[in-house]
Amino acid sequence: MGALLSCFSDGEETKRRLPPGRRRGGVTSSAMAAAGALGSSERWRRPGRKEMSEEALIHEQALAAAAAIVLQHNGSGGGAAAVPFDRSTSLRHPGPGQKKQALPRSSSSRPRSLADQVLQPQQLVNQEIKVDDLETKNIVLVNGGGFGAWCWYKTIALLEDSGFKVNAIDLAGSGIHSFDTNKITSISEYADPLTSFLENLSDGEKVILVGHDFGGACISYVMEMFPHKVAKAVFLCAAMLTNGCSILDMFSQQADTNDLLRQAQMFVYSNGKDQPPTAINLDKALLKDLLFNQSPAKDVSLALVSMRPIPFAPTLEKLSLSDEKYGSVQRFYIETTEDNAIPLSLQQSMCEANPPEKVFRLKGSDHSPFFSKPQALHKLLVEIARIPSTQVS
Repeated sequence: MGALLSCFSDGEETKRRLPPGRRRGGVTSSAMAAAGALGSSERWRRPGRKEMSEEALIHEQALAAAAAIVLQHNGSGGGAAAVPFDRSTSLRHPGPGQKKQALPRSSSSRPRSLADQVLQPQQLVNQEIKVDDLETKNIVLVNGGGFGAWCWYKTIALLEDSGFKVNAIDLAGSGIHSFDTNKITSISEYADPLTSFLENLSDGEKVILVGHDFGGACISYVMEMFPHKVAKAVFLCAAMLTNGCSILDMFSQQADTNDLLRQAQMFVYSNGKDQPPTAINLDKALLKDLLFNQSPAKDVSLALVSMRPIPFAPTLEKLSLSDEKYGSVQRFYIETTEDNAIPLSLQQSMCEANPPEKVFRLKGSDHSPFFSKPQALHKLLVEIARIPSTQVS
């Protein structure tokens, strides 16, 4: 995620498009030195509680989600690649006597043009959904760095209630996936659960990929491998890279602009301090301000007991993306305006360097819109699923 990369800039502004490089980037001595120079953050402490006016129902659901994670981990050994979430842990519609909250309104962030049309807010609400008429009703949710399938519990419930078939993937070393994060050395290893899922799709079956944060690099990787299996790709405040670019290259643009990102990082050296870092932890005392500054306290509590380390090596790997494969898939970007991990300015920079078909904006959302703006996010995902497929040259 953006938080784990801000500290590696050498002071030079990263070019938006870089020449194609090796797919598996090695860990350089300069990156190791930069990581070592940062040291570690302050001791871990729990963030202060914030009184919020959420309904008691959501509180119970967040606790149920945390309990489900523990039970799944203890019962399954953590080896599952795609974990359908127990519906009892998901957000449901208000029951009798409960007040239904108004849906936040979303709009495009860019000027109207033939290539990038603006969707009016009224187009995103109160539309009858006929999923059987869509190119695909299969949506695959891909977690970001440190997150897991657990973070999508509200989105899963809302999409399933709308008739979609939803799979939430735990990337390697994420969620209940048992692989050791410190042993992940490439994006191919990190994205292996997603790759395996797509490989096992039936002939002619397509999905809509939704990648959050670091998951954006992973969906880009599989778009290059399986363009015929991906109907659409949605980058949710995610790393949307250009050919020959790494996550480190992209996020180094903001290295000197946000002290919070720098302070939150704590490097893990499982091979010894004389070797490159193997993973990155985030200081729990800073998670609220960094990732969940607009999210309900109940979901922050869920995240604090569920997040795992972020693999270090994949952040240095330069992706090889072609116009013929990656470029043939329809891409959409969803911006988040109150994001402290990947600031709006950096999201816009990625969209300018690698323009998607359309850009949407979630106003008032932090880096975790599945917590802070779940219904608005749901409406955007439904709207994107309804957009007719086009042949992208």
